[in-house]
Amino acid sequence: MTLFFQKLFARYPAKIRRFLEVLPGCLSWLLILSPIWGSLLIPSALTYFLLFFDIYWLYKSSALAICSYIASDKIRRAEREDWLQKARHLPNFSRVTHVLVIPNYKERIERLRATLQTIAQQTFPRERLFVVLAMEEREPEARAKARALLREFQPVFGCLMVTYHPDRAGETKGKSSNQAFAARETYRALVECGRIDLAYATVSSVDADTTFDRQYFAYLTYAFLTSPKRHHTFWQSANVSFNNFWQVPAAVRIVAFLESLWRVAVLIQPGRLLSNSTYSLSFKMLADIGFWDVDVIPEDYRIFFKAFYRLQGKVWVKPLFLKTSMDSPRASGYLQTLKSKYEQERRWAWGVSDLPLFIQWWLTVPGVPFARKTLMLYPVLLDHVLWPATWFILTLAARVMIVVNPTFSHLPTSAELLRLGGLILTPCIFTTLVLAIDLRHRPAKQGASSIKWLLFPLELVLMPATSFFLVSLPGVVSHTQLLLGKRLEYQVTEKL
Repeated sequence: MTLFFQKLFARYPAKIRRFLEVLPGCLSWLLILSPIWGSLLIPSALTYFLLFFDIYWLYKSSALAICSYIASDKIRRAEREDWLQKARHLPNFSRVTHVLVIPNYKERIERLRATLQTIAQQTFPRERLFVVLAMEEREPEARAKARALLREFQPVFGCLMVTYHPDRAGETKGKSSNQAFAARETYRALVECGRIDLAYATVSSVDADTTFDRQYFAYLTYAFLTSPKRHHTFWQSANVSFNNFWQVPAAVRIVAFLESLWRVAVLIQPGRLLSNSTYSLSFKMLADIGFWDVDVIPEDYRIFFKAFYRLQGKVWVKPLFLKTSMDSPRASGYLQTLKSKYEQERRWAWGVSDLPLFIQWWLTVPGVPFARKTLMLYPVLLDHVLWPATWFILTLAARVMIVVNPTFSHLPTSAELLRLGGLILTPCIFTTLVLAIDLRHRPAKQGASSIKWLLFPLELVLMPATSFFLVSLPGVVSHTQLLLGKRLEYQVTEKL
């Protein structure tokens, strides 16, 4: 079967890829418009589908609550451990080094300085931390910022080096191409020259607004040394948007809260845990698979699946039970901040553009166990297809159905099913409210007023509107853009 698809893709590469690009958008729009066409053509089937989806969403909400509580408990226990002490007793501890690549473009020097300071506060020996500021050559202020940061932090780490990524034909401007260039330069400067041992080195993709837990690299060292599959492993902590949580508008805060909950909860879900935003992996594995790709915008899922298929499915993502905090988008004004968050979500939703390649690899790469590659791909496909459609299904579908086909909606059976759907969704609201009230899931006050702190759960009343404008709508736009064959240009998220 693999050989058949290899021949098919080889014979019709452009047509099949275009078909796979169109498919996710078509499925999403099919779901969004289902209350209209379904009410006229298959009203009974549509009613049962809506009921099934309500049950599915209840399951998702319950799983989020349960998994976030379990993962939060594991995080609290991990924070109390002395990971450096545990790692020191392991063989080859003194050989371990960590390379941190920080791709950035037009980031404020204060933001970069804050990130370097959190790295300087690590419990792991700083002389074995090798930090790379991956600048873009086209940024006018890049060299001045780099010189200032070098003066301040060069004596702090084992190495602080700067790379300047040039614009190149065939490359997509953004994080992936920048850090691919930086990683290759770092490989030449540190590995080929013998400054670090590739067999005992990790590399971390670090967003410019990352605030690490003080024990991140000590914990990573322990996980690396105790893993029998260390050269086939990614390590992922819970990336939460807590740096400026209380300074952003309520609409942005709600989305940041729910997304952070999901990133905590996914730590204990092996089939759903993938590399995202800031993550670490074996430097040897990164070199073996040819570093990051230079022709994409979203790079985190892409690098995992690239490694997964290059190494015949023998790649894993393991959790680090710590929180790594990021900034939420924040601009100079309220509307500008909302727009910045919208653009960030739109860029994340553009991950749908990777699906054609993931499906192609799933169909054509030999030697990968079918069950495992399917279990890894399925949730990614499902999440992307449902991203634009979920809000419409949960919020508008039943109401639109009543308007489009009032005759059917007045039948006793259909009315009972629609009422049952509303009852099923009620616990979802309650679950979200409980999570917001529980202080364990909120960041520290960080200068927030007591009133804002106490009234945060009440902000959830904005969730229907924020979910549409800051989650569903960006997904619709990205899917439709790919459906129409248009490309997304990388835009830097504004974070004051």
